[in-house]
Amino acid sequence: MPLKYGARFSGTQNEVAAFAERGAARLTSGAMADSFRAFTATQDGDAVTRAIGEMSVDDLPADGLLVAVERTSVNYKDGLATIPKGRVARISPLIPGIDLAGTVTGEGSAAFPTGTKVLAHGYDLGVSRHGGFAELARVPEEWLVKLPDGLDAREAMGIGTAGFTAALSILELQERGLAPADGPVLVTGATGGVGSIAVSILSTLGYEVTASSGKAEAEPYLRSLGASNIIAREELAAEGKALDSATYAGAVDCVGGTTLANVLSKLKYGASVAASGNTGGMAVPTTVMPFILRGVSLLGIDSVAAPIERRRKVWDLIATSMRPAGLADVIKDIPLGGLEAALDSILAGGVTGRTVVDVTA
Repeated sequence: MPLKYGARFSGTQNEVAAFAERGAARLTSGAMADSFRAFTATQDGDAVTRAIGEMSVDDLPADGLLVAVERTSVNYKDGLATIPKGRVARISPLIPGIDLAGTVTGEGSAAFPTGTKVLAHGYDLGVSRHGGFAELARVPEEWLVKLPDGLDAREAMGIGTAGFTAALSILELQERGLAPADGPVLVTGATGGVGSIAVSILSTLGYEVTASSGKAEAEPYLRSLGASNIIAREELAAEGKALDSATYAGAVDCVGGTTLANVLSKLKYGASVAASGNTGGMAVPTTVMPFILRGVSLLGIDSVAAPIERRRKVWDLIATSMRPAGLADVIKDIPLGGLEAALDSILAGGVTGRTVVDVTA
C-alpha cells in the first residue's frame, strides 16, 4: 500500500530494490510507472515533517511533460523549503528540489520527444510546484532545457542552479566589458555552490581569481579550482570605508550585506559586481560614492525567472567555453535517503561545493 505523505519510508530491502529497479527501467524504456519514490516536506502546524514515501503520478501537476529524474542537487533554498518559517514552500505537502536532470518519459512533444535528455531549474519548481527530489516530475515544456552535448545528468546537477547562477553572473560581467587583462576578479562565499563554480569558470576563462572564504581549511580546495589568491571572510565582514583601494576589475558576490558594501568600495573605475546572495544580510550599508566617483555598477542576478532563451544560451556556454574545470572536485554524491542530513548541513553552512542526489539510488 502506498505510504501517506509525511510517513517514513520503511520498506524491506526487497521493496527498496524494487523501487530502484522500476526507476532504472523507466529511464531505459520511457515507460511510465504508477508510483514512485519522493522526498516530501509537509507543514504540520509550526513543524515540518520531512520523509521519503511513495506517491502516485496523479499527485503531480496535470500540465507539462513527465520527466524520469536521474539527478538533482541540494541548494540552500531547498533547505529553507523544508523548515518552519523558511518562507519558500508555497504548497504542502511539497516535493522540494529546485533543479533536476533526467529523461522525458511517457508522452513527449515535438520539441521534446520521449527519450530526450533534459534539465530544469528555477521558476516555481520546488516552491509552488513539485520539484526534483523524486523519481518523477512533471515540468512545463517552456521550462525545459535540452541537456547540452558533453554533459550528463550528474555533471549537469553538479553545476545545477548554483552553477547556472555563477555562469550567468560571469556572462553579465563580460557583457559589461570585463576581460582577463583588466585585473583580478573577486569571488565571495567562494566555497559555496555559486562561489565554487564561479572560481572554476573564471579560472578556466583565464582570469586571476581572488577567493574570499570563512573556511581556512578550504584553501587547498579553492586553489584546486584555480583561485590565485585567498582572503579571509573577515577582511570583508566589518564595515569599512565608503571608498577603499581600487583593487578588483570585477566581482561575483554570493553574500550580500556588509560584504557587498566592501566589495563595492574596492572595485576599479567602471567595474561591476554581479550579486546573487544574501546570506550576509539583505541590508547593504554603502554610500553613493562608489557609483558616482568610480562609475561602478551593481548587477542583480536572478536565476529563478531568467527567460528560457537566455537560460538555454547560458547552458550551451556551460557545456563549452564556460565548462568548469575540476568539476569532479566540486561534487559530492548522495542517495535520496541522504537528503535530510544534507539539507541540515547546507542550512548550517557546513557544505563545501555541490551535493548531487542520485534519486534512483
